Amino acid sequence: MTTLIFGHKSPDTDSTGSPLIWEWFLNHQGGDAKAVLLGEPNTEAAFVLERWNLTKPEIIDSIADGQACIVVDTNNPAELPDNINAADLQAIIDHHKLVGGLETAGPIDITIRPLACTATIMHDLMGDHAGDMPEAIKGAMLSCILSDTLEFRSPTTTDTDRALAESLAADLGVSIADYAAEMFAAKSDVSAFSEAELLRMDSKEYGVGDTKFRVSVLETTSPKMVLDRKDALMAAMPGVASEDGVDQVLLFVVDILNEEATMLIPNELSKSVAEASFGASVSGDHVVLPGIMSRKKQIIPNLTV
Repeated sequence: MTTLIFGHKSPDTDSTGSPLIWEWFLNHQGGDAKAVLLGEPNTEAAFVLERWNLTKPEIIDSIADGQACIVVDTNNPAELPDNINAADLQAIIDHHKLVGGLETAGPIDITIRPLACTATIMHDLMGDHAGDMPEAIKGAMLSCILSDTLEFRSPTTTDTDRALAESLAADLGVSIADYAAEMFAAKSDVSAFSEAELLRMDSKEYGVGDTKFRVSVLETTSPKMVLDRKDALMAAMPGVASEDGVDQVLLFVVDILNEEATMLIPNELSKSVAEASFGASVSGDHVVLPGIMSRKKQIIPNLTV
């Protein structure tokens, strides 16, 4: 049986590139693996696929009971197919905090490390095989690291992530600054997406006590493009929350270049969250949070109701 490899729903660059990287690695050793996606890749991930001539993996919305699979870039059941616990889950490779809730038929391989990027972990797990990576896979790996570290601006960045990215860029003859600028420009062009699509584009479900949130992050070098749609985005939040079975959508527009986030404040719940979680003083329909760049390290761990 072919082993499916996939990351989280609303796939970003790491959840698009890492399945392809691990597909190559397993098949390079004679395996039968196939990368798939749990949704349409975001604009940055789509740019990366085209830039490195990588075929977009098949998009699936469910898996069969007993299907052999490997989960990467998440361990949260809310970000995976509904019947994930009925699948034959064989391994998890991740860099997020352990959420819990996954059940398996037997022991599995689990690698969760405090690095900025799943692809960085994969490079280490490959051992000597990493030297056999073709250019396209190296390009995917570099892209994943630059995306997840926001070109080393994110507080999640480690020396290991940076050293690997610099080595890959040298091998590929790529300028990190120039290539990251191209990636972030692709990520910043959200003009073709509806408000509901933007709220779901890079989002994760997360509960604080009895309150369920969809925590949405839009990382951009052109925050004005998003904030000009502030009223429409806030108007769309209740519908998205209702459809997705959460109490509130929290949207953070991360300004990559100025290293700050703007959180939209549509109601009293989001206001109380901003004040309790980030010590912010809220007086309008948005608040700027200096230095907030990472959902994983700075936003979700601090969420308080």
